[in-house]
Amino acid sequence: MPQLDPENGALLSPLLIPRPSGTEGAKKALKFLTDFFEKELPEWELILDNFTDTNTPHGPINFVNLIARRDPPGAQKGEVGRLVVAAHYDSKMLPEGFIGATDSAFSCAMMLYVAKVLDAALTAKWAEEHGLEEDTRGIELIFFDGEEAMVTWTATDSLFGARHLAEVWEETIHHPPASRPSELSSIDLFLLLDLLGAAGPRIPSYFATTHWAYKHLARLEAIIRASALSQASSKPWFFDTARSPSVWRSTIDDDHVPFMKRGVEVLHLIPTPFPGVWHTMGDDKNALDVNVCREWALVMGGFVLEWMEVGVPAAVGSAPAQAVSKANGVKRELK
Repeated sequence: MPQLDPENGALLSPLLIPRPSGTEGAKKALKFLTDFFEKELPEWELILDNFTDTNTPHGPINFVNLIARRDPPGAQKGEVGRLVVAAHYDSKMLPEGFIGATDSAFSCAMMLYVAKVLDAALTAKWAEEHGLEEDTRGIELIFFDGEEAMVTWTATDSLFGARHLAEVWEETIHHPPASRPSELSSIDLFLLLDLLGAAGPRIPSYFATTHWAYKHLARLEAIIRASALSQASSKPWFFDTARSPSVWRSTIDDDHVPFMKRGVEVLHLIPTPFPGVWHTMGDDKNALDVNVCREWALVMGGFVLEWMEVGVPAAVGSAPAQAVSKANGVKRELK
């Protein structure tokens, strides 16, 4: 998939720059993300969650979360349940010049790719009037600012964007007769991507209540591995399908935590152990494996397409879109 190539991929290369919160690099990354939706996917609603946090180690810093949303046409507020796919677009301040290719430039680029594939399929689906009034599935892509600590990770020096957005959405009320009382309760599943793109990832299942979704990703990976679509040679990434619920736990502090504390169901896709380049200058384009990046796009594309109950129409015609469609072969098992 040339768009996700670490060398010169159109969706990835613009994000392979230092982009700490509040800097020109972060502004460039945000502009690239917003320009993509405005130019390529104009049907998506863009929301900028812009705020200033005065309680950072460096004084007041302006943060901007970007939310890209697509709901069924004519959907009523408080009646749509959404799949959220999220990653952070900021990078660490130190060491100076840190890129963060796995942390998390690739995840953001992959989200753009999946959005582009999904958009054409949703447009085709919603062009058919039959049954549209019953369609209450939407999708939300969140690009968080301020995940990284400014100095040292603490409860107040980390997760700036996620902490702010979770609080705002909890307080954003949908008045009766809405079936979902708040913006937060509109989230059916919060899927967080982090530290992806390096070779040989091992992704545990962290939470018992979303193990069903983890197992579904494992099935998609198996289908792709068994087809000509895969060029990966490592062990399966999703290896934890039979794990006992009694030992499930996660101590990883990440953008999902403020949402999970408020009752949102979370699927956290982050490898254990972390990539060896984590928080080092080695986390640049060379840390990304081309075949792994390609396979992640297929797995995530298949999962999102199935969640939204769409396939890729033949009229779309692009090879990547058709590849995702072929990978999307397991009957979706939702709760």
